[in-house]
Amino acid sequence: MTWMRWRPAIEHALYRPDGGFYRRPEGPAGHFRTSVHASAQFAAAVTRLLAGVDAALGHPARLAFVDVGAGRGELTLAVRSLLPEALRARVVLHAVELADRPAGLPADVGWSAEPPSGVAGLLFANEWLDNVPLEIAEPDDDGVLRYVEVAPDGEERLGDELDAADAAWARRWWPGGGRTELGGPRDAAWAGAVGALERGLAVAVDYAHTRDARPPFGTLTGFRSGRPAAPVPDGSCDLTAHVALDAAAVPGHPTVLTTQRAALHALGVSGARPPLSLASSDPAGYLRALGGAGEAAELTDPAGLGGFHWLVQAVRMPVPDDLAGLPGWQTLPS
Repeated sequence: MTWMRWRPAIEHALYRPDGGFYRRPEGPAGHFRTSVHASAQFAAAVTRLLAGVDAALGHPARLAFVDVGAGRGELTLAVRSLLPEALRARVVLHAVELADRPAGLPADVGWSAEPPSGVAGLLFANEWLDNVPLEIAEPDDDGVLRYVEVAPDGEERLGDELDAADAAWARRWWPGGGRTELGGPRDAAWAGAVGALERGLAVAVDYAHTRDARPPFGTLTGFRSGRPAAPVPDGSCDLTAHVALDAAAVPGHPTVLTTQRAALHALGVSGARPPLSLASSDPAGYLRALGGAGEAAELTDPAGLGGFHWLVQAVRMPVPDDLAGLPGWQTLPS
């Protein structure tokens, strides 16, 4: 039996060229639904945010929209279709994904494994960091944190003690011991994404937790064909763990952390039902509005997609007015 630490096991299971989960032809959408797939209102809110970034930057000649963890480019294409003509002429679209470029993707959409550097605009990472591979640790009988090793069938055992960097991360960001998901690789990945912006706004959206409420038993799980599954690192399922977004925040930037529910409400997404009087004056319009309200309610449901957290960091610009100071925002220390 071959044992590996969790980080290389996840990397191999999700991203290997010859059968990694995220390189399969069906893509992520074949196994689970993100906010992008749930409703076009999500892309519309992101497009409104891009317009707010454009205004805050003073309407630069070239405005970047960078979609990190782009899947098969669904969010990029949706934003592309929603851009007003005046903005469309200046926007440069770029999807960031390890999988191969999808066939038929429009030529004006860039595609690469790393974010483009030196751009001004909006970098948006929806459900990306939860799939950045990380190590997992557990305490031994003496309370010493050790790396967890995993076999191809998902069986686990304890391995070596943590190295100095991971031990320091655990002390600072995951107090209390227990099963610990060591977020250093995610912190580094997010720092690289934020650092790619010359000016603009970087947004990470994920299921998350903060230092005062870390899950004592961890969150690593599998997902296959729309259902939770055992986290087996054989390439047959997604492997995902919630994100310590407070640890990932890059120091030195205006930073806020909130829920998707609060952020989308600020960006004009509301689950309010249309007035019943519309059913009499415009029955078809009422049904459309009712359907839209249902989609908005799904996006903002605090027990579902609305429970995602948004980490927002501004690079050489202020946080846009429609988000700054929103009730429920937590400003993180630099």
